[in-house]
Amino acid sequence: MDIEGCISFPVLGEPAPDFEAETTQGPITLSGLKGKWVVLFSHPADFTPVCTTEFLAFASIYEELKSLNVQLLGLSVDSISAHLAWVHDIKEKMGVQIPFPIIADLTMKVAHKYGMIHPGQSSTAAVRCVFFIDDKGIMRAMIYYPLQNGRFMPEIIRLVKALQTTDKFKVSTPANWQPGDKVVIPAPKTAAEMEKRPTEGYECKDWYLCFKKI
Repeated sequence: MDIEGCISFPVLGEPAPDFEAETTQGPITLSGLKGKWVVLFSHPADFTPVCTTEFLAFASIYEELKSLNVQLLGLSVDSISAHLAWVHDIKEKMGVQIPFPIIADLTMKVAHKYGMIHPGQSSTAAVRCVFFIDDKGIMRAMIYYPLQNGRFMPEIIRLVKALQTTDKFKVSTPANWQPGDKVVIPAPKTAAEMEKRPTEGYECKDWYLCFKKI
């Protein structure tokens, strides 16, 4: 949705808005990343306390995301030079190399496409968003956090694995699902399927709620 005077947001199940941007590792386009999953996250500003803790945390999950065929991308409305100086400072003062590209979005073009600017929080800084884009370029999940609260990295990993499990096995994942837990079988769509369900070997609580191991 992009109505004049309103905030624009991407929509689940639809193509993620394409963009071309400069990053700390050179120019990038979202469409050029098809074939990979993308986790795109925004942060309010470089050289700020909570953002620094988050970059250390995102760096710690980079290799696991990479093993899941995920490209991690950061973004703020700061410049390339500010990003590079901050990355250098993190490496020098905290001993952590930031391995993923950081998008410079001074014009807020990408931020506005993705609904990262929330005037109730700030008119000049992106809130803490995380976008999960699949290998076909489809927006699969979004999480928004306020400026003051950092993200929980295990949930980012868990959600990527849940989405990929759903795609691979055509199932759903229940509340609090963790990799290795039982998954939910799609509910029957006809009376005949409902009658057949108890004979199909699943662990059922009722005809519409059945689980299985994968």
